[in-house]
Amino acid sequence: MPEILLTAAGSYGDVAPYTGAGARLREAGHRVALATHDSYAPLVRAAGLEFRRLPADPRRPAATGQRRSTGPRALLRTAAAFLRELGDGLADAACQGADLLLFSTTTAPLGHHLAEALRLPSLDLPLVPGTPTGDFAPVVGGGRSLGRRGNRAAGRLSLRVLDRLHADAARDLRARLGLPPATARTVRRRTEAAGRPVLHGFSEVLLPRPADWPAHLEVVGNWWPWHAPGERLPPVVEDFLAAGPPPVFIGFGSMAAGDGERLGALAADALRRAGLRGVLQSGWAGLTAPEHPDLLTVDALPHALLFPRMSAVVHHCGAGTAAAGLRAGVPTVPVPVTADQPFWAARLTALGAATAPIPFRDLSSDHGAARLADALVQVTAAPARRERATAAARRLAAEDGTGAVAEAVGRLTA
Repeated sequence: MPEILLTAAGSYGDVAPYTGAGARLREAGHRVALATHDSYAPLVRAAGLEFRRLPADPRRPAATGQRRSTGPRALLRTAAAFLRELGDGLADAACQGADLLLFSTTTAPLGHHLAEALRLPSLDLPLVPGTPTGDFAPVVGGGRSLGRRGNRAAGRLSLRVLDRLHADAARDLRARLGLPPATARTVRRRTEAAGRPVLHGFSEVLLPRPADWPAHLEVVGNWWPWHAPGERLPPVVEDFLAAGPPPVFIGFGSMAAGDGERLGALAADALRRAGLRGVLQSGWAGLTAPEHPDLLTVDALPHALLFPRMSAVVHHCGAGTAAAGLRAGVPTVPVPVTADQPFWAARLTALGAATAPIPFRDLSSDHGAARLADALVQVTAAPARRERATAAARRLAAEDGTGAVAEAVGRLTA
């Protein structure tokens, strides 16, 4: 029985989809371990997967030995320190045994050195597109097109920045593994030239596959976070839902840590102005709201269970959350914060399943609550966006992203 090691690092949205992919591989008869941070160990084990620890949990930035800072240079230093710890953790996890290595978006750049040293087959399973294309600018660039030539140039530049970010970690990892010196850029280009399949875990419903990508870059559909087949929403949530019309979900996932009280008050004000009920998910921000019969604050709950019961969803538009709203057939008010979130927010709006995005920084203005309230009225009053979201949900239901992963793994382990 082949032993498969999945590796994933970062926030909940960077890790949780691989529990669904891993569970599908386990059902296909493979032994599957998922290496990730300690805070996700319960999720990994609940899915029936072996947990292997990766260091540098992003929920505890002090683990990198640095204070949290927001300046560009400080952020780059913190990221570089995180990656050096991550490289050691990946090596430790792989040394526990594996016949096949599966890499996430965040672990692939270092994982390729590991596969080379251990002479193991590997498969990249990114959640976002990273290969340059003329169809759109890099996903971390906010979604604004620069024209076909400009998009490709920006994509190549983003890869060079990524190579530079991984330079120290790659050097240290290769030295530990006894590999000859090679830059992160050299190893990336060598991997690209090999033309091995790369399976992207997003849906063409939200982002069509770029026409200029080589054939080995596939888009297979989302991998949804695992949850128990018989799981139900907690009784307090069911009671709240039964007490009135479908509420609006508001949550910002792993964003805005420590800003929960202000955001909760703003959300409550916006819902009151719009005349709507709301479910607030605490998330890393620690979102809290004043006690009110039309408001309920909850901890983490499966989007697959909660979102279909909502009238609309308000969130930061991480790739997985954006797709989860579509899967539920409900419209979105996008409030992107950083990284790839403005890109996915723009895709939802272009699809017709969301209002125009509200940049997260705008919620700090004097008119933040009023602007959010206006968007809530827009998204709940007109049926067109819900109809678009429902149509997208039907198409998503026909996809089998984890099945594509299982087929690819079957070919590699045959």
